[in-house]
Amino acid sequence: GGGERTWTPDPDRAVLITGGTGEIGSAVAVHLVRFYGLRHLVLTSRRGENAPGAAALREELHQAGAKTVRIVACDVSQPAQLDALLATATDLPWGAVLHLAGVLDDGLLGDQTPERLEAVLAAKTVAAQLLVERAADLDLSAVILFSSAAGVLGSPGQATYAAANHALDAVAAAARAEGLPVTSLAWGLWEPAGIGMTSHLSFSDRKRMRRQGIAGFSFRHGLELFDAALRQGVPALVPVRLDLAALEQQAAQGE
Repeated sequence: GGGERTWTPDPDRAVLITGGTGEIGSAVAVHLVRFYGLRHLVLTSRRGENAPGAAALREELHQAGAKTVRIVACDVSQPAQLDALLATATDLPWGAVLHLAGVLDDGLLGDQTPERLEAVLAAKTVAAQLLVERAADLDLSAVILFSSAAGVLGSPGQATYAAANHALDAVAAAARAEGLPVTSLAWGLWEPAGIGMTSHLSFSDRKRMRRQGIAGFSFRHGLELFDAALRQGVPALVPVRLDLAALEQQAAQGE
């Protein structure tokens, strides 16, 4: 219900963050250690220890107060790889999973192929489904899926990404209906510092999103929204900063 927290982090349990070495994943990991007292983290990415900034991130997490930090190369959309990770990555019980892993493949809808759609769905949605299926066995207190407002509002040039994130929200809704502690956060635009999934966004891309009425927010603001989301106790939220002036202009022009 609305009075319950989405998740109360337990420092004696390990937390898995998929996509944990990316720009947003790194910021969330440090935030969880610094402000929620988490002590045991397992971060996955496609490149693991070889991901850009992995060593510096490990050091930052330890300085913030983490006791154990494992950075593992793992494709969480592959059941065998995921199960091996869950079985061996930590001696502690798992507390929660934050799923940030994803693949972008922007382009016109007419240029998309089943293979391109499959790649985007695998990283985002198939992985989420697998994690949700394992939530009950692992006695997780929360599975938090990082979705995108592209799935809620639509986003030109991002048909496959929008579809994958809409499917992600559906995974969360179905899991909640079965009583599992799954939450989907359909994020707006985190303003990038130049790494990770948003690093490819050019000035014109961001300008286009602003024309749509989606304004970017700083990482500090994004983490404040994350905190607010954890306090809500609802299955789906859309943390997005809207540019109301741009939306009013669109409405006036009949768009």
